[in-house]
Amino acid sequence: MVVEELAKEKLVLEQGGERSVVKDDGLTKAEEEEEEDVEGHQNNEDVLVPADRPYTVAIIKPDVVAHGKTNEIILKIQDAGFEILAHEERTLSVSEAQEFYQHRAHEPYFEDLVRFMSGGPSHVLVISKPEGYDDVIQAWREFLGPVDIEEAKRERPESLRAQYGTETLFNALHGSSDTEQASRELAFFFPNFRPAGSDRRSGHTGPELEPVERTLALVRPDAARENREEILARIHEAGFTVAMQKEVMLTEEQVCHFYPHLQHESYFPALLASMTSGPVLALALAKQSAVQHWRDLLGPQDPTQAKQEQPACLRAQFAGERESVNQLHGSRSLEEAEQEINFFFPKEHTLAVIKPDTVEEHREEILGEIQARHFAITRLQETVLSRELAEEFYKEHRDKPFFSQLVDYMCRGPCMMLILTKENAVEEWRAMMGPSDPSKAREMAPGSLRARFAKDILENTVHGSSSEHHAQEKIHLIFGDISSESEIISAGEDESCPLEADESFAELRNLQTSRSPSFSDLRNQTEPSREEVGSSINLDPEATESQSVSPGLNMDSSEQQEAQEMDSVHNEDHQTPTSDLQDQISES
Repeated sequence: MVVEELAKEKLVLEQGGERSVVKDDGLTKAEEEEEEDVEGHQNNEDVLVPADRPYTVAIIKPDVVAHGKTNEIILKIQDAGFEILAHEERTLSVSEAQEFYQHRAHEPYFEDLVRFMSGGPSHVLVISKPEGYDDVIQAWREFLGPVDIEEAKRERPESLRAQYGTETLFNALHGSSDTEQASRELAFFFPNFRPAGSDRRSGHTGPELEPVERTLALVRPDAARENREEILARIHEAGFTVAMQKEVMLTEEQVCHFYPHLQHESYFPALLASMTSGPVLALALAKQSAVQHWRDLLGPQDPTQAKQEQPACLRAQFAGERESVNQLHGSRSLEEAEQEINFFFPKEHTLAVIKPDTVEEHREEILGEIQARHFAITRLQETVLSRELAEEFYKEHRDKPFFSQLVDYMCRGPCMMLILTKENAVEEWRAMMGPSDPSKAREMAPGSLRARFAKDILENTVHGSSSEHHAQEKIHLIFGDISSESEIISAGEDESCPLEADESFAELRNLQTSRSPSFSDLRNQTEPSREEVGSSINLDPEATESQSVSPGLNMDSSEQQEAQEMDSVHNEDHQTPTSDLQDQISES
C-alpha cells in the first residue's frame, strides 16, 4: 500500500492533479485527525517554489565531500551571487542512485556512476538567483564548467569542475540541464520544499545557509599581558566566537617552525624575541568569512603604517613597545588557518567512561552525542573493573572517605571505556559532562550529560580525564600500550608537532599495567587476588605525579577545591554515611 501511494504521489508531483486522502480503519481517531490535518496542510504546499524565482538543483559529489571541500565550494557559490534556498547532506542508496540517473542507464559507465554516487555522502542544494534574473540554470552550468575535466581546465580554468574535478566521472558537481529536469530533481530530493521565510507549520525550518570558517589569532606576549581582556572584548564585539583558546610558552625552535617563511626578514630577530618573551594567547576564531574579517580587523602588518592609515585597527591600538613587530597575528588563507590551528591545537586523546548502571537508552544517547560533537571514537571496550584496577584507576582519591564506596560502585557492573580524539578533546568532553554534582550541573549546565542522566554525585553517569597527561596515564592503564598494537593514535599526526604534550605514550611504556578483563572474560575466570594484581600493576603514584609537565596538565583547580571541601567535612571516626556523599565526594 505504501509503495502504491508513493507511486501515485510521484505522478502528482510530475504531472499535476489532485491528491486523494488515504484512510485506514486500523488507525485511531486521534491519528486520523492528525493525518487529515497534515494532509490538509500538504494541499496548501502544491506550489514548491515561488513562480518568480527560477531555481536549479546542484549536487556536490561524494569525492569532493570526502576531501573536505564542501564549505569552500559553498562559499564560492555564494560569492558568485547565487542564493541557496535549501541544503541537505544525503547518502544515496544504490536504488536511489539508479533512479536518479536512469536517463543514463544506457551509458557504459552507468554502473560505475551508481557505485560512485552511492559510495558516500553528497550535499544537495537548491540554488536560485535574485529576482529579475531569469536563467539561473544556464548561469549555474556556466559556473560549473564543461562536463569533461580536461576541457574545463583548458577552456574554463576558473570553473568549479576545473578546480575540483579529477575526471569525467568524478567531475565534482552536478547541475540540472533544463527546467524540466530541475523540477524532477527537486521533487526527488525535496518533495515538500518551501523556501526560507514561508509558512513553518510543516516543521521545515531550513538549514544554515552560510558555512562558518575558522581562523587562528595570536596575541603576542606583550599585548596578552597588558591588553588581553580588551582585545577579547573587541573580538566578541566583532561577532567572532572563540572556539578554542590556550596560553602557551614557545621555544625559539617552535617559533622558527611556525614562521619558516619569515626567517630571512630583517625584523625576524625582534619577532623571535617577542614570541618567546612570555605566554602567547592562541585563539581559534569562528565566523562567516572569518579569515578575511579577522585580517580586516587587524589592519596593516606594519604598526607604524597601521597607526597612520587605520588608527582604529587592532594593530594600531595595541602596538606595544616593539614598534618593528605588531602584537597580533592572523592567518592569510583558509588552508593556512587550518595548518596553524593544528599547530597550536593538535588532536588530543581523552579517556571517557560511561559508568555502571547507566541504562542502555542513555548509553546510546551519550554515544550519539559524542559522535554529533565530532569526536572520533578511537577505541571502545566494555569492561568490568576488578577491585584492584578500580583502586588504581582512582588512586588520587585513595585517602578520601568515599573511596571504598566509589570503588564498590565502579566494580558493580560493566563500564564502557572510550578513547575520544579531537582538537581540545579533554576540555570539550569535560564541558559535555558538566559539573560532577548533578544538582550543580542542572543549575550551571542544564544541557550537560550529568544534568540529564546522573542520579547523584556518586552515580554521576560519566567520567573524563582532567588533563591530557591524566588521560594518557589512564588510557595506558585501561588499554595498555596501544601504540604498539595499532596506528590509530598516531595516524595522520605529525610526530614532531612542537606543541603536543611532552609526555607521550612512549614515555608510559615502562609503567607495568594490567589490562582489565572484559565482562565475558569474567564469567569464565576467577577474579585475581589483590597480591596478583598489585604485583602486575606496581604503579608508584609518586613516579607518575612527579613527572615534569606543563602548567594545566595536573589535576585542575576544580578537582583540588572539591577534594579540599571533602576533606573539611571528613568526620573523626572516618565513617561516611551514604546520604552524606552528596556533600563530600570529589570529581570521580
